[in-house]
Amino acid sequence: MTTSPPAPPTERTVTRPATVRASKNRATTWLPPILVFLGLIGIWYAVTYVILDEQRRFLMPPPHEVVIAFFDPATFLEIMQALGRTTLVALVGLAFAIVIGVLWAVAMSQAKWVERSLYPYAVVLQCIPILALVPLIGFWFGFEYPARVIVCVMIALFPMVSNTLFGLQSVDPGQRELFQLQRAGRWTILSKLEFPAALPAIFAGMRISAGLAVVGAIVGDFFFRRGEPGLGSLLSTYTARLRSAELFATIFVAALLGVAIFALFGWIGKRVVGRWYDFSAN
Repeated sequence: MTTSPPAPPTERTVTRPATVRASKNRATTWLPPILVFLGLIGIWYAVTYVILDEQRRFLMPPPHEVVIAFFDPATFLEIMQALGRTTLVALVGLAFAIVIGVLWAVAMSQAKWVERSLYPYAVVLQCIPILALVPLIGFWFGFEYPARVIVCVMIALFPMVSNTLFGLQSVDPGQRELFQLQRAGRWTILSKLEFPAALPAIFAGMRISAGLAVVGAIVGDFFFRRGEPGLGSLLSTYTARLRSAELFATIFVAALLGVAIFALFGWIGKRVVGRWYDFSAN
């Protein structure tokens, strides 16, 4: 007695587990931060209406008042214009920090004496309080756009230097020896081995520097009041005028700007090195 072979799995039986798995992955990715956000909103309301008395409630207005203030036409236009200026300063400063940081790290990776000579100054630059240098930068370079970009570069530079240098020096010694056995030159080893291997670390440094560049743009704008105002100027103005709802709205916009630039470089990193490296693990 012969039995017929089992029927091949239908498209539904094949794709349904994958669909369910993808849905679960999306839920586990987005549900925890959403729950934390809702919890923070609840704590915010509790602080406003339970902890603070009515006379001091203006210091921390409830979330719905912040939303209403943000979507006020005049305030919305003011914040969006400042957001555009701060974004431009942050991106330009970040671009300079990336170029300078990568070149600095490449120079140090090529010779130990260069690393011993230059790396301490990168550490010193990271350790100097930027608020102590901001007035000097204003005196030397003026109080407008170039000074803001310089502040961004100084704040965002160190992660690019340290991460790029770490990536360049983390190449497998066996692979380096293989290139040397083939009589590959220094430029060939750098371009064909070290730099591709360092790309995950470089993009990790870019993501860190992206958030710091936003901080630098806001700090520079906070102190350099000349020219068109950015988010830092709005923060100072709203603080001086005790416009707490507008102040909180500006803070959240600044935070979202940093998150957006951070996510942008994370997405670029996945597109560039995601084929051979799990970039999401960083």
